Amino acid sequence: MVRSMTGYGKATAILPGKTVTIEIKALNSKQFDMNLRLPAMMRERESEFRAILVKAVERGKVEVNVGVDYTGTEMPAAINHPLAIAYYKELRSLAQETGETNSDLLSIVMKLPDVTRQLRDETNEEEWTAIFNAFKTALVQFEEFRRHEGGLLEADFLLRIDIIRELLTKVEPFEAERNKLQREKLRAGVAEFIENNSLDSNRFEQEIIYYLEKLDITEEKVRLLKHCNYFSETLKENEANGRKLGFVTQEIGREINTLGSKANDASIQKLVVQMKDELEKIKEQLANIL
Repeated sequence: MVRSMTGYGKATAILPGKTVTIEIKALNSKQFDMNLRLPAMMRERESEFRAILVKAVERGKVEVNVGVDYTGTEMPAAINHPLAIAYYKELRSLAQETGETNSDLLSIVMKLPDVTRQLRDETNEEEWTAIFNAFKTALVQFEEFRRHEGGLLEADFLLRIDIIRELLTKVEPFEAERNKLQREKLRAGVAEFIENNSLDSNRFEQEIIYYLEKLDITEEKVRLLKHCNYFSETLKENEANGRKLGFVTQEIGREINTLGSKANDASIQKLVVQMKDELEKIKEQLANIL
């Protein structure tokens, strides 16, 4: 089963006087990389959020944003009225003395030190339960997104592996013609050696063995087909299989390269180039799966 590293999930928890929104986004990355943003009211439980994320995400660059929107009449912050009034009077007096006409003094006052202070927003166990349930709901959506994207990638992988297998079946007719031409060349060479009385039986035997080893691609074809079949089987495994599929594609690439180096035939080389093209497309997409 293929799962994409790209994922998205979002859920909300409606609490008395506030709404907590949880958003989870992930992109592909070789390692696990997490950016968790929590409001001040939730930082005491940060380790629990992180533990759940590490287990659920496994791999990828994940960004989690948890925001709080206050919907009630209670303010999450308090204004230090005496200090704010003192600031305002001083600024107004200064403005009059300097002839400044800036009328937006209040906004300046609100930015000055200690004018506002954050009230401690207590969260009871019932609210924590609602928040963590919303967090798990977001993770369920996140996982469904990954599975859906993974299904699309799996279909593409199977298509391209089938193309490589089909191209491999097209090698045999060209291989037979190539072998026929090579035999004719060897016979012509033997005839020339005999005609010139320069036939060295040991050297001739070495040359025959060399050509047989150099041109025989039976082993490469068998291994390539085996690796392609193993790739298809690995796609169906339940656990994360991105790294294993990466290793298998390396083996597939090695056999295709060897096939090309031993081809000694333009038509076979064309098939090899097409195989490499399909394999490169597979490698590009493998970077996106777990």
